[in-house]
Amino acid sequence: MEHKIELPLVPTVIESLRIFDTVRLSGLMLVARDQAHKRLTRMILARETLPVDIAGQLIYYMGPASKPPEMIIGSCGPTTASRMDPYTPLLMKCGVAATMGKGPRSKEVTDAIREHKGLYLAAFGGCGALYASKVVSFETVAFHDLGPEALLLLKVEDFPAIVAIDSLGNTIFS
Repeated sequence: MEHKIELPLVPTVIESLRIFDTVRLSGLMLVARDQAHKRLTRMILARETLPVDIAGQLIYYMGPASKPPEMIIGSCGPTTASRMDPYTPLLMKCGVAATMGKGPRSKEVTDAIREHKGLYLAAFGGCGALYASKVVSFETVAFHDLGPEALLLLKVEDFPAIVAIDSLGNTIFS
């Protein structure tokens, strides 16, 4: 079943989705990779104020590419989600509603998704140009010093993905 979803996600929408459902996302999503996750985690553990409110947010694990002059953003396909597994349970405990990347997640992440009634969405590898066409705008919102690993905010329209782990902990990877 396909769902058109406005971001940020709300609990009733999250709980209505099941594995293999397809979604088309519109609205704002955060982009964070390894180094941004590491820094956010360090800040949480040190009880520092985060540079953005992560509560209710979807974090996309995006592999950035150079931007052609005529495009808003370069190819922006998913990167391997399991690299963020050490950080995801804590971020979900602190309010992150969903994550999106490619590939399977650890048991600890699946357990955190179930416990916090979240989601993991799988984006399609090899579709970076398609995803770039769905980005309306973007800005760097924190960690500018990390360059391509900085924390970004994307505005997207009809960004396609599939529910890979639902709020009940069901997974397409078993």
